Amino acid sequence: MISFRPVRRIACVAAVLLPAPLLAQALDLTVHDVGLAIGDKPRVTGVRINFRDRNLVEVHGINATVWTPYQPPTGVVNGIALGLPLTGARRIDGLAIGALGVGAEESMRGIGIAPLGMGAGGDIAGIMIGGLGAGAGGSVRGLAIGGLGVGSGGATEGIMIGGLGVGSGGRARGMLIGGLGVGGGGSVTGLSVGGLGVGAGGDVTGIAIGGLGAGAGGDVTGIAIGGLGVGAGGTLRGVAIGGGGVGASRLRGVAVAGLGAGGEDVKGVVIAGAYVEVARDGRLRGGSLSAFNRIRGVQHGLTIGLVNYAAELHGGQFGLLNVSANGGHRLVLPVFAYRR
Repeated sequence: MISFRPVRRIACVAAVLLPAPLLAQALDLTVHDVGLAIGDKPRVTGVRINFRDRNLVEVHGINATVWTPYQPPTGVVNGIALGLPLTGARRIDGLAIGALGVGAEESMRGIGIAPLGMGAGGDIAGIMIGGLGAGAGGSVRGLAIGGLGVGSGGATEGIMIGGLGVGSGGRARGMLIGGLGVGGGGSVTGLSVGGLGVGAGGDVTGIAIGGLGAGAGGDVTGIAIGGLGVGAGGTLRGVAIGGGGVGASRLRGVAVAGLGAGGEDVKGVVIAGAYVEVARDGRLRGGSLSAFNRIRGVQHGLTIGLVNYAAELHGGQFGLLNVSANGGHRLVLPVFAYRR
């Protein structure tokens, strides 16, 4: 549930000015629970108006309240939950509108609009727009827009737009746009754009664009662009472009870096302004272009640079100075060197 402390005084004033019997009792104008009820009537099919819900069981139609329900929230609203300025229930299915905010203890499905924010202890599904934010303790699925951010403790699937950021405790899938960043505790799949960065504890798959960087604790597959750099704890597969650097345990595809790039096992083409390095006992299969290409393991392919070094060369080197040390026999040649 969302707490709205800035407007708590409204409830206090109303509690003082309104007689207790009016708050506790219901003006029941229904027939067999169908019609209009004013007060805390448990079941209504039609229109139910109450200051603050305590005994709500089920409403089919419109449930309008002034304040959030007593804790823990009870009842289900199927239809329209209207908050003047706040409303909530255990579960809301349909349209939820709060002049300030909307909350559900378990889940919210349908359309939700609140200038301050909305949230659910469980899952949210549908179209949710929160002036400050939208979030769920469980999953968020559908379209969610938060002025500050969108977040979930579980999975996130769909279109998520957060003024500051979009975050997911589990996997995140779809189109994710965060003013500062996008992140997932699990995998991130689809189109992800973060003003500062995009990151995942698991894998990143698809297109990831981070103003400063893009990276994953696992694999990065697809197109990854980072203003400063792109990195992966596992395999970086596809196209990676980093303003400063690109690095991963395994590189597969094309990597372009403003300064340096490297990995333990590289297969593809690597281009860097200053430095390309393959780790000791690693392997380059393909080609690299940089001022200094330092292959501390085995090179199969071609390196082009001012200085090229390979601990074990099986291919070609083209540059001002070319060094290889196959079998402990160092070979230093200008312009071009080749070993089978």
